[in-house]
Amino acid sequence: MARILIATDAWHPQVNGVVRTLDTTARTLREWGHIVEVVEPTAYPSVPTPFYPEIPISYPRPGRVYERVLSFRPDHVHISTEGALGLLVRQLCQRMRWGFTTSYHTRFPEYLQRLACVPEGISYRFLKWFHGPSRAMMVATPSLEKELVGRGFRPPIRRWSRGVDLGIFRPREKVDAGYPRPVLLYVGRVSHEKGIDDFLKLKTPGTKLIVGDGPARASLEKQYPEAVFLGYRKGQALGEVYASADLFVFPSKTDTFGVVVIEALASGLPVAAYPVTGPADILTSDKLGALDNDLGRAVERALATADRVACAAEGASYTWENCTRQFLANLAPLRKCRSC
Repeated sequence: MARILIATDAWHPQVNGVVRTLDTTARTLREWGHIVEVVEPTAYPSVPTPFYPEIPISYPRPGRVYERVLSFRPDHVHISTEGALGLLVRQLCQRMRWGFTTSYHTRFPEYLQRLACVPEGISYRFLKWFHGPSRAMMVATPSLEKELVGRGFRPPIRRWSRGVDLGIFRPREKVDAGYPRPVLLYVGRVSHEKGIDDFLKLKTPGTKLIVGDGPARASLEKQYPEAVFLGYRKGQALGEVYASADLFVFPSKTDTFGVVVIEALASGLPVAAYPVTGPADILTSDKLGALDNDLGRAVERALATADRVACAAEGASYTWENCTRQFLANLAPLRKCRSC
C-alpha cells in the first residue's frame, strides 16, 4: 500500500466537480488500504477572491506546508491545482528532487479573461511553466489532451476520467412537482462564465430548473422570473431532481469535462450541450442527447431523439473505481524528476 499526498487549492465547502473528484478519489484510495494525506486550504488563512468571493485564496506560510509534506513521508505526490498550495508543494518537490504528477481541471485562462480581463496568453504561459516538470499531467478527455498539446504543453499527458455515485444518480420514477413540462435542468455554479445566460434566454416551452448557487444568482433571478432557482441540492435530493427532469442542459463552453453531464446520464436524463471539450467526448450518440452550436436546436433534437435507457447505461459506465485505478496508474515515484 502506498502513502499518497494530494495538494489542492479546491476543497470543501466549495461545491464543484474538482472537489467531488478529489474527495471521492481520496476516499476510494483509503478504502483500498492506501494512506492518503490531502493538503487543502481550510487548514490555512485565506481571503475571498476579489471577483469571486465564494472561492477563497489561501496564503499559507511555506514552512508549515513543507513540514506537513515532509512529516507525511509520501511515496507519491500529486498536485491537483495551480494555486498557492500547489505552487508551494511543487517548489518543495523540486528542491527535494522528487518526481510528482499534476492535473489540469479548470480553464483558468478563459475564466480570468472573462472575469478579470487577464489575457489568455499570459495565463497559458504560467500553466505551461507550472506543469512543465510534472512526470505526468492528468486530463479527463482525449479532446482536452489534443488541445493542450496544440498549445505547447509538453509533460506526458495521461487520462484521468471521472465517475458517478450510482447509488445516488440512477433512474427513478418521475415525481410530478407541478412544473410545466418539459422540465429543463441546469446543475452547477450560477455564474456567467458557465454559460447559464445562454440557457436562461432560450425561448423553449416548459420549465427551467436551476440547482446551485453563485455570484450571478440574485441578478439572474430578477432577470428571469419564470425560471425556478432551487439553490443547492445534495445526495439523494439531488438525484431526485435529476431523475424527475426531462432534459439536462449543459451550456458551458469552458469546462474540461462536466461531471454533471455523466450524473445526468446515469439518472436516465439526456443532455443538450455545445459541441465542446467534455460533452463532445461523452455524448457520442443521438440516444444520449444532442450537440449543436445553437443551444436551442440541441434542446429540440435531444428531446426528440434521446433514449433514457441508453443514457442510464452510458452513465453507469463511469465508475469511481475505474477513475481511481487510472489515477493510481498515473502516479510517479519520488525518484529524481527529469527536469529538476
